[in-house]
Amino acid sequence: MHDDLIARAKAWLAEDPDAETRDELAKLIDAADHAELTARFSGTLQFGTAGLRGELGAGPMRMNRAVVIRAAAGLAAYLKKQGHDHGLVVIGYDARHKSEDFARDTAAVMTGAGLRAALLPRPLPTPVLAFAIRHLGAVAGVEVTASHNPPRDNGYKVYLGDGSQIVPPADAGIAAEIDAITTLASVPRPTTGWETLDDGVLDAYLARTDAVLAPGSPRTARTVYTAMHGVGKDTLLAAFARAGFPTPTLVAEQAEPDPDFPTVAFPNPEEPGAMDLAFAKARETNPDLVIANDPDADRCAVAVPDGGDWRMLRGDEVGALLAAHLVTRGAHGTFAESIVSSSLLGRIAEKANLPYAETLTGFKWIARVDGLRYGYEEALGYCVDPDGVRDKDGITAALLITELASTLKEDGRTLLDLLDDLAVEHGLHATDQLSVRVEDLSVIANAMRRLREQPPTRLAGLPITRAEDLTRGTATLPPTDGLRYTLDGARVIVRPSGTEPKLKCYLEVVVPVAEHAGLPAARARATDLLSALKRDLSAAAGL
Repeated sequence: MHDDLIARAKAWLAEDPDAETRDELAKLIDAADHAELTARFSGTLQFGTAGLRGELGAGPMRMNRAVVIRAAAGLAAYLKKQGHDHGLVVIGYDARHKSEDFARDTAAVMTGAGLRAALLPRPLPTPVLAFAIRHLGAVAGVEVTASHNPPRDNGYKVYLGDGSQIVPPADAGIAAEIDAITTLASVPRPTTGWETLDDGVLDAYLARTDAVLAPGSPRTARTVYTAMHGVGKDTLLAAFARAGFPTPTLVAEQAEPDPDFPTVAFPNPEEPGAMDLAFAKARETNPDLVIANDPDADRCAVAVPDGGDWRMLRGDEVGALLAAHLVTRGAHGTFAESIVSSSLLGRIAEKANLPYAETLTGFKWIARVDGLRYGYEEALGYCVDPDGVRDKDGITAALLITELASTLKEDGRTLLDLLDDLAVEHGLHATDQLSVRVEDLSVIANAMRRLREQPPTRLAGLPITRAEDLTRGTATLPPTDGLRYTLDGARVIVRPSGTEPKLKCYLEVVVPVAEHAGLPAARARATDLLSALKRDLSAAAGL
């Protein structure tokens, strides 16, 4: 068995085009490090609806140039079978380790396959790539990014020509073509022949951001902004300047791209500590709100002054605020969200007589809703201009929330005041998440199996009125690995993360509140219920 493992590692080494990973693998082979070699050669990174994502390193279970070349060759073969023989593939990348290498390898493979390839001019936000696909009439797009994953990770996200991310059966079709690649030597990779775009596509994206804001709307709110060591700063500053907002005050320590993300444990605004430097800058400068992008700038986090300090708004709170703002502006079209997001959006849409849709988790599903006008997901993702970008976009979301803050500021009000109004109008919708990061994926599988075999009948003292195993699908949703519990005044959804080794449990309670004076008591009740839901669900799942 060990001999076979060493043989497979040596065969991979012979083909590896990257001197860095060749050296890394050669040392593992010389050291006969069977544990590490087994971890890297126990299978292959699976290509799915999230594309590829994993830790950088040598071997088929890591992200590296050899894996990316195979993925690009599989995508090229798939596109050609779909009749796109000479179609354009546009490629973007973030500032993570190896991102530009992976992007250039992709361009070379596409060119070698007879397709046309165009690289974005430098590391840019993922929404610029999503915009460029439709703007340039491409048949597909690739974004090299691991979004807000740890520094050691990278990823490979694929879009088709409609500008939205792949969904089944395209993912399986591409995966089959990847599996059919026998050797890297069989993949033509010329050294020239693709185009590197100029700033015209970025200029077109920025021009499109005009559509997000209402003509003549107030533009007075002052912001502190952090790019979280990612690629968002220049594009966001350009968009804010174009709109006429005050220039955001930057969190200098996190303003420039740095693939090591030195100031944060995880470069995700939702993670504890990630916003500490932004809050410190806000305490110095007293802005109206804090804006944060994740490293590839497709997510947007918002924080507001609250009781003498700063508080991050939950993604569901920002989602509801943006929806209410669009309703006030007279928006038409469908409002959509993933099933793990707050049910408040449905109530806002119903009151405004607007169509409403729920989808599976991910913008690959939200972006495909017919007649979409606005879509959001609780994980800080917002699509506020689906005609421009059919994906979450942290730049345009930042523009729209700053417009809303400016409009409220004109009336001496804040985002928190509007949230209070929405609670009185629709009930207090409070959400939270129980998220368990694991080293051993069997922990997740065991928790899901336990919940299926021994389903709870009550949580937080509330009876479960309906339990759904989402692997069977529903009348409106295709099958997915998840469980949904409907309770009397609450809802719980449990699912494995699609991009990280996490079990995620999404909790929502709805507490009726008749008037503003009743809000403190309603919030206390909601906090108690959410705490009890976490405790009881943890016990039921054996966590």
